Amino acid sequence: MADAESTAESAKAAVRGVEETHPEYVDFAVDDFPGGLPACLEAILMVADQPQTASELARILALDRNTVEEALRALHDDYEGDESRDIRPRGFELRRTARGWQFASRAAFEPVVSSFVTDGQTARLSQAALEALAIVAYRQPVTRAQVAAIRGVNSDGVIRSLTVRGLIKEDGVDPESRAALLVTSEFFLDQMGLKSLDELPSLAPFLPSVAEMTQSKSEDTDVIS
Repeated sequence: MADAESTAESAKAAVRGVEETHPEYVDFAVDDFPGGLPACLEAILMVADQPQTASELARILALDRNTVEEALRALHDDYEGDESRDIRPRGFELRRTARGWQFASRAAFEPVVSSFVTDGQTARLSQAALEALAIVAYRQPVTRAQVAAIRGVNSDGVIRSLTVRGLIKEDGVDPESRAALLVTSEFFLDQMGLKSLDELPSLAPFLPSVAEMTQSKSEDTDVIS
């Protein structure tokens, strides 16, 4: 009887711990969505700009860390494929790194990806991509969120395109948000015919600073509220 009561108390404590770390703005349960927990994890990791730990995902979803860890491992195994169950392997994998879990192209498909990258490098950049590239070039290092703040629209797609083309790359993380920092690459300098970033035309004064954008966003929020 005492053991049962102890187990019940431990379970309640675990639930309280989850509730205390659960973001106030989240008012859903994973079972509310088609596919449940696995689908929720896929949706988050698909848009995440950096690896996510099981603990971070558990906090966001208000679940136990072990439950999330098991679901991540199950997804990893599903993507590996299983001939005995007639499940084909995927061209991507759910990779666990020192920083957490993230989607990545499978190494075996490197020739296919290289062909795509090579073809993309010969195509013209869109206006949106040029805008994002200019912001990274003149304000680096910047995060995806900061690029989006300056452009006024979500920039994940164009950032991904510029990364695939090899014009920008990730270099470290922001100490406050832990988001990946973006900088231009050596390939960018080669394509621009520059020896260093110091040779870029003087355009920075015409771009708003990250601090100005943050202040502007804060003022807009105050007005809306």
